[in-house]
Amino acid sequence: MSGFDADRVYSVSVHQNAPSFSTESPSETEKLLLDFLLQYRLGGEFTYRDKLRANLLLKHYQLQVDLRHVSLYNDELAHLIQNKPADILPLFENAATKASRTILFPLESGLNESPEASVHSIPKIQISVKSGLNMLQFRELTADTMNKLIRIPGIVISASVLSSRATKLHLQCRACRSIKVIYPAGGLGGLGGGAERGLPRMCDAPEPEGQKKDCPMDPYLIIHSKSTFSDHQTLKLQEAPDMVPVGELPRHIILSADRYNAAQVVPGSRVIATGIYSTFNSSKNKSAGVSALRTPYLRVVHLELSSPSASGAGGLNPFGVQFTPEEEEEFNEMARSEGFYERFAKSVAPSIFGSLDIKKAISCLLFGGSKKVLPDGMRLRGDINVLLLGDPGTAKSQLLKFVEKVAPIAVYTSGKGSSAAGLTASVQRDSISREFYLEGGAMVLADTGVVCIDEFDKMRDEDRVAIHEAMEQQTISIAKAGITTVLNSRTSVLAAANPVWGRYDEGRSPGENIDFQTTILSRFDMIFIVKDVHDEQRDRTIAKHVMNIHMNRPNSNANENGEVVGEIDLDKMKRYISYCKSKCAPRLSPDAQEMLSSHFVGLRKQVQQVEQDNDERSSIPITIRQLEAIIRISESLAKMTLSPVVQTYHVDEAIRMFRFSTMDAVSAGSVDGLSRGELNQEVNRIEKEIRRRLPVGWSTSYQSLVREFVTQQGYSSHSLERTLFVMEKREIIRFSSQKKVVHRVGV
Repeated sequence: MSGFDADRVYSVSVHQNAPSFSTESPSETEKLLLDFLLQYRLGGEFTYRDKLRANLLLKHYQLQVDLRHVSLYNDELAHLIQNKPADILPLFENAATKASRTILFPLESGLNESPEASVHSIPKIQISVKSGLNMLQFRELTADTMNKLIRIPGIVISASVLSSRATKLHLQCRACRSIKVIYPAGGLGGLGGGAERGLPRMCDAPEPEGQKKDCPMDPYLIIHSKSTFSDHQTLKLQEAPDMVPVGELPRHIILSADRYNAAQVVPGSRVIATGIYSTFNSSKNKSAGVSALRTPYLRVVHLELSSPSASGAGGLNPFGVQFTPEEEEEFNEMARSEGFYERFAKSVAPSIFGSLDIKKAISCLLFGGSKKVLPDGMRLRGDINVLLLGDPGTAKSQLLKFVEKVAPIAVYTSGKGSSAAGLTASVQRDSISREFYLEGGAMVLADTGVVCIDEFDKMRDEDRVAIHEAMEQQTISIAKAGITTVLNSRTSVLAAANPVWGRYDEGRSPGENIDFQTTILSRFDMIFIVKDVHDEQRDRTIAKHVMNIHMNRPNSNANENGEVVGEIDLDKMKRYISYCKSKCAPRLSPDAQEMLSSHFVGLRKQVQQVEQDNDERSSIPITIRQLEAIIRISESLAKMTLSPVVQTYHVDEAIRMFRFSTMDAVSAGSVDGLSRGELNQEVNRIEKEIRRRLPVGWSTSYQSLVREFVTQQGYSSHSLERTLFVMEKREIIRFSSQKKVVHRVGV
């Protein structure tokens, strides 16, 4: 008999089918739940009994119950919890409170007394039900799911201030001093339960002997010191941006969280909420006089945090992604495979031809560097920001759309349709309590992810300034309507923009082509100028590629089965990125450090040279931020192959990419070994000569111009081409007979 407690009678069912119980009477159900809490065991451990004892000793009056365990213990009970949670959960809480009394005061025989009557009163234990139910989407919440237990994922966009809701009210009549105790309905945190009905209007105490009772209407006063209250919070949950069908607004639902579930989340955190889908009578409907219309809300039973931002660094990955050992092995193998970096870059937007360097930059952006917190609390960001600036028709938006699909957390917005409040945060006023609260915008929702901003040049300047702070300090400070606060926005920014004149004009400096302030340009780690160059061979290849895509033909680099060789599919890329981000944070090796610092000095010299040649400040600054950018790029290259240390070859590639992007943009416009300043001088001199040689109305052959300027006077053929091109644009000259003859037509 060892292992059994003394002096208790135990029954063991001999038959396979245990005696059925009736779930009709609440007392039976409660007894069964009590048995479950005290008797359920996994292996040799009484899970819930031990859990409850541990929580009680910490004075945490709560218990998390896994629905799967309940169904293993008694299937019918689990069904009841799913289908009638509003009836069963109060019983469950009573059972838990009884169980905790048994655990704490085993010698007291007060099991049958009411909770209040016990000498040692224990607060009610809150049960949170963790279930493995299938997740429903917002659009699947129909009338059938009403009053059932459901799970929905989403993003918390606003959280109200904690309020205290009465669970037991101690009332006293003003006239006859009689006491009455009421328990408001919906004390379990139902919205608008007891408050609607209010207090009893008439005093119903018995008349005292010999005198007539004369109590007025509404006699009761609340004695607050003897009433009990519990915390309560209202949250607003919005469906995740990737779940919203195109052309529809994202849906919201109000969550009502009480006691230990309150004050768990902040706006911007992604959660999976389990709760009872119920309705309340909102004050909006009253005015319309429609009594049967009720607004749905969710009474939270359990909140699972599922974003890295909420559960601390290295917590659950977005939406609680867990990796199986097989997957981890596969990922490690992928990272070690030959030429993985090239392969990954080619898998970025495979249907877009060429621009491999941009794809490599986007791969770096997806992985990001390592963020650092210095001893004095200063933070250095690890996210990489990339700007694509270029001619129309170079597939910039398609790249952005692809990144939105492949990044674990991403928000896509277009510059024209985004306001500063929409990107950062807006202050809203609650319709019922008239309090101000914050609603996070795109940058806050994409915390620890990527924000893709298309049409970056079409944004108003004041809106663009709003993201300065988000790009460098990775926070958004708000001071509106008496709310001063700081929100996290640890996001990478991928922006696409067109130059000022729609196309990149070679004749002008990058500064004139790019209409952005230096302040925002220095915050981008890589700036690509994407030009649409005319080159017959390349045009043929692209045309062929586009035709193949439109005809659904396999790509040219496909094997015989028509599968594209070496491409990684979207889901695998997504999971691999999550895996690398959660597992790896590379640091620089001493060699790499030395190499970087010497290289940076060289870069500054080069920029200084370009500035002197062109006789103007460079519009794309090379500052210490750019050194940090190269460090971040090399870290992300190391992270891509799960290497814990940044080696010199990573730095080499980072420097090459930086040269190809930002440095290229700095010195854009110089050709044939001439800097832009010298080129412009030559162009001016040639133009003067031509104006002197060709009076209005005269014409000459193109060949003779080439002979005179290039062969005799030694100007470069490029400057001559350039001059004629500019003069034709200004309608000073006109070409005829296939550009062989030049006519002077204008002044």
